[in-house]
Amino acid sequence: MAPKTARARRLGIALRTHREAAGLTLEAAADEINSTRSTLSRYENAQTLVSPATVRALLTLYGVGADEVAAAVQLAKDARKPGWWVSYSYLLDRRTIDFIALEAEATGIANFEPSVVPGLLQTADYIRGVMRGGPHTLSDEQVEQRVHLRLDRQQRLTADAPPILDAIIDEGALLRPVGDREVMAGQLRHLLKVAELPNITVQVIPLSAGYHRGTRGSLHILEFADPEDPIIASVETVAGQMVLDRPGDLRTCTKIMEHLRTVALSPADSRDQLVQLLKER
Repeated sequence: MAPKTARARRLGIALRTHREAAGLTLEAAADEINSTRSTLSRYENAQTLVSPATVRALLTLYGVGADEVAAAVQLAKDARKPGWWVSYSYLLDRRTIDFIALEAEATGIANFEPSVVPGLLQTADYIRGVMRGGPHTLSDEQVEQRVHLRLDRQQRLTADAPPILDAIIDEGALLRPVGDREVMAGQLRHLLKVAELPNITVQVIPLSAGYHRGTRGSLHILEFADPEDPIIASVETVAGQMVLDRPGDLRTCTKIMEHLRTVALSPADSRDQLVQLLKER
């Protein structure tokens, strides 16, 4: 099963929209191309990659214009191109693969973390500490594989046309030791360094803010360049990463992220707080 990338999601939405505009049910459309209702449903929900030929057949059936058909066929071709993370897929569960595939296409990333430094801003030594303290017993080799994976995810932040990253970190995450004192000092120095990049904003929610709407778990919100791509939210649960795309869930997650920005220190004050925490190490 292919990961649900932003391109695949956009294509699925287009297929469903054009089918509904043509007044065809899933069963009727599937019959016309000698397919099944369940297969066409998986195409529209981006659960299965659809071939360019099938896209052409479906959109022609729906009476879509030639230019739009050509654009959708190209989108289907692009959606089938493997991402950089494919070589790591054997390490990951399906939910994590889906999230990384979406994150790799996002132009805007907002991330709140209550317990650890955001993964995109973790140092290699900090990552090692997180992996060794995780729910699974990992060998040194497995730990290093996960370190390389996370560092590869970070490369977009300093590449050409990087995404905008708004990182909000609960102060409790910065006080919780991961690794030894030098690991934490190195992590704090790294946060100060990356916060100087024009595309990265780091904000700290002080302990003095008390209980807030983010104390229950981490939250990601991804935005994409194409206006037809709806935002995506992701939350961390005991069962792993869960991607949310229902309008009601997205409204709730957006409101929570807005709340977290208001209770967090300003970027300048957050920098002062990081400097103070580093001095106390």
